[in-house]
Amino acid sequence: MCSFGLCSPSALSFFLHTVSADEVQASPNTNATLPCNLTLTEDKKDVSLMQVSWTKNGSHIASFGKAATQINDSFSWNTTAFINGDFSLAVLKAGFDLQGVYECTVSYNSSNLYFSNVTFSILAPPSLSVPQKWVVLERQAQLECRANGFYPPPVSFSWTRDGQEIKPPFQVEGELTPDGFYLAVGNLTFYPSREDLNVTFGCKVSHIGISQEVDFQLNVTNLPSVRLSVVPPQSNSIPLTVYCDVESFYPEEVSVSWFQNSTALPDPPVTDQNPDQTYRTRRYFTLSHEQRRQRGMVECAVNQPGVVDPVSMSADLDTLDPQDEAPVLNKSAKASVAMMCISIVLVFLLCFGFSWRRRDEKQKSLSVSGVILPPRVIVGQKGRVTVSIEGRRVDRVHTAWFLNNTPISDTSLTGTTNSNFNCLYNPLTTIHLPYGLTLTSPVSEKGPLLAPRGEMGYYKLHTQGPLHSSKSGTQQLISALTFIPQISLHKGAVFKCQVSYIGKDKIVEERVSEKFTVLSPPEVSEIQLSETQNDSDVISMTVRASHFHPDVITFRWFCQGGELSPVASQASSSPRPNSEGFFSAFSQCKLPKSELEKGATKVWVSVHHIALKQPVMRETRGFIKRPSVAEIVCSTSPSDPTSTLGCEITDFYPPNISVTWLRLNEGEEDDREEEVIEGGELWGPIQTQPRLFRATATLKRKTQMERKGRRGGIVCRVEHCSLSQPLEKQWRNADMVAPSIPPSISVCWSSEGVGVFSLVLKGGHPRVKLLWAAGSSTLSPLVSSETEEIGDDGQRELKSVCALEKSTSLQPATFKQPEKQKNRLAIKTRAAVMDPDTEGIEYIDEKVDSDISRDEETMSEVDEDSDRERPEDQGALQINRISLSRSPKENERTRFRVCVEITHPTLKLPVYRTWTGETLNGVSLT
Repeated sequence: MCSFGLCSPSALSFFLHTVSADEVQASPNTNATLPCNLTLTEDKKDVSLMQVSWTKNGSHIASFGKAATQINDSFSWNTTAFINGDFSLAVLKAGFDLQGVYECTVSYNSSNLYFSNVTFSILAPPSLSVPQKWVVLERQAQLECRANGFYPPPVSFSWTRDGQEIKPPFQVEGELTPDGFYLAVGNLTFYPSREDLNVTFGCKVSHIGISQEVDFQLNVTNLPSVRLSVVPPQSNSIPLTVYCDVESFYPEEVSVSWFQNSTALPDPPVTDQNPDQTYRTRRYFTLSHEQRRQRGMVECAVNQPGVVDPVSMSADLDTLDPQDEAPVLNKSAKASVAMMCISIVLVFLLCFGFSWRRRDEKQKSLSVSGVILPPRVIVGQKGRVTVSIEGRRVDRVHTAWFLNNTPISDTSLTGTTNSNFNCLYNPLTTIHLPYGLTLTSPVSEKGPLLAPRGEMGYYKLHTQGPLHSSKSGTQQLISALTFIPQISLHKGAVFKCQVSYIGKDKIVEERVSEKFTVLSPPEVSEIQLSETQNDSDVISMTVRASHFHPDVITFRWFCQGGELSPVASQASSSPRPNSEGFFSAFSQCKLPKSELEKGATKVWVSVHHIALKQPVMRETRGFIKRPSVAEIVCSTSPSDPTSTLGCEITDFYPPNISVTWLRLNEGEEDDREEEVIEGGELWGPIQTQPRLFRATATLKRKTQMERKGRRGGIVCRVEHCSLSQPLEKQWRNADMVAPSIPPSISVCWSSEGVGVFSLVLKGGHPRVKLLWAAGSSTLSPLVSSETEEIGDDGQRELKSVCALEKSTSLQPATFKQPEKQKNRLAIKTRAAVMDPDTEGIEYIDEKVDSDISRDEETMSEVDEDSDRERPEDQGALQINRISLSRSPKENERTRFRVCVEITHPTLKLPVYRTWTGETLNGVSLT
């Protein structure tokens, strides 16, 4: 506790504070020791083979070795202590220029033994003082608390009254002084009352976890009431005595001055005490005969300590001392008196209007505090900014809030009607009515809405008051804004509050907050261990941090032998933000596999970030082996209506393992919509070898459950600390049903020589895959069309249709891509498909199409005309064209084949259906 006035820094001048083994803080101009210690074995105590170096921010400070010993000024060390493993460095007369990160490296016989780093910084606590002054009872007063000579910034101020907090802590960065230290001022604005007499007030300042407090009592002045009177004289020719009654003032010290026509009159004393502990006195002054005849205004002014404007009372001697003789006035004098009276009335009216205006302006004067920000602004957590408004007419005040220069609307309102919905996108004005009522209504704003991209954020406007703060009629109003911080909206932003009166365009006061930093603590993963790809004898340990802001983050690795150096880290270079403005980083460390196979080596990592009150720790212990997961098998019993799925997991360590069973919803290619299945069991883990375990995951399924899950699959998901991603095995056998495949392909021919081949398959799950192909010695793939329908028997039917046109060419058979054949010759699918039960070949027209062998130029022209004239038909079947090369022997018959390949998970081998026809010179003979 500091005494009132000033905290002497002498007791703190030799302050030395060691925060941790790797961080040392010291007061200015004091000595400090930067530790670097290790235990040396007997075979490593030869000082001549030691090499020691200290660096600061990459620059050499001190070195010891075979060549020479060197150490910079402002540092010293004891080389004789090296044999004991003490390589510490002493900092002499610490100054601001010596702050930084120091690194100690110890080698023995050119082989590195030890490496450590330590951060050295200056810490100077503030000295406190509260400049005392007089305050006037029931009038606004402001106290200052000064924190001087501290480093580093910031400091936090709070105010107390009789030990009770009256103003919560608020942070002040301070101003840099020429000597390199900082000066900060904390203010307290309040209205003193009679209860504050002899009460102890306190100002508490916190700096880097160290708190100081200064106590004091107020010097309070109570303004008196003043009344001016006169002692009735017995004659007009004798001196006149006037007196001034001064009552209800505090403290006792008071002086009275006399003025006549604004000219000071020379002095006369003595005070009495009232029952309420105030004082009273009557002061007399005797006017001489000449002063009495001079007439005019007589004034009594009361001066008090701490009061700038004295309280005064004046009166006209014509009123206090009327003359008995009535003077005789001529016409000229009467006219002068009349003009004087008129002038007095006009002056009175002017003075009355001026005083009324001053009174109105005085009543409308406001005292507005600065914008108070929350101490920490965390993403996703509500924060509140407030402004305090004091004055006589705060019930006629309204406030408007802005983010930067953009109006803020209350987006916490909800509603179902259009009118309520529109309110969400209109700025709101809060109007304070008499009797403590408030009205929030939308107003017209020329500026843009808060978030033109459609993300307004969460804002809620609060108003508390008006509250009567004293008997003099002054009221207090608290205007606040609750918001949920978002990086995209609030990074580098400021809040602004404008205060004005209802019905007035003029802004009375405007307050702008300081810029604030939006914080988001990192989400830290567990340590992932894996064998290095190129070297199986090395284990990689990786930890990831995500969703943090700002971008500065530190990873520090440790094991039981000391601190480890990471081999790869995104934290050393500035990570890039994602689309939402958050940062991600990782850090990786490696250890020999033999070191971990000891089974007891503990490794941990600490993650440091400004948004964390405490570092996040992650640790792992011992050897880690990646599990092997076998395929899922199914076991059924005729007497048991349930089937059991099993998945064996082997050769993993540590034994902590997690297994989850999931059902995949229906989809042709499993759209990964997952549903967790309850009831799975895990047998084990059981140890098979030292540091190796195995386990079996089982899941019982009822027949009804099989039917329900027939459209999807079952997945066994295995999670282990050695896996960056879970291992999954999928089982589908129980969900697969073989389709019914007809024995042959159905085909029909059109009069233009186009063959339409079709195949109808019934049932089956999942859906079968079909591939059509055609040719002679070699086959070319074809484009087909598949449709699904429900047949008369209730089964699902898959109809596959392929249209084909043959031609002969010297060129080999080619397959034209579907995009090149779009809108070419096409026929209606439904009209071309024959009865599925028809076997063999049926001809719609026996006429042999002589145009089958037309030349390609004609085909191209027809195709181009078709492209121009035929519109695209969604129900049309695309025609495949296959060019058959002429046989070298004109009379040799060639075989023309159309095949379809049918594949399904229930079929061990694909099933083929083939249609074959004989052709001569490209003309079908079938």
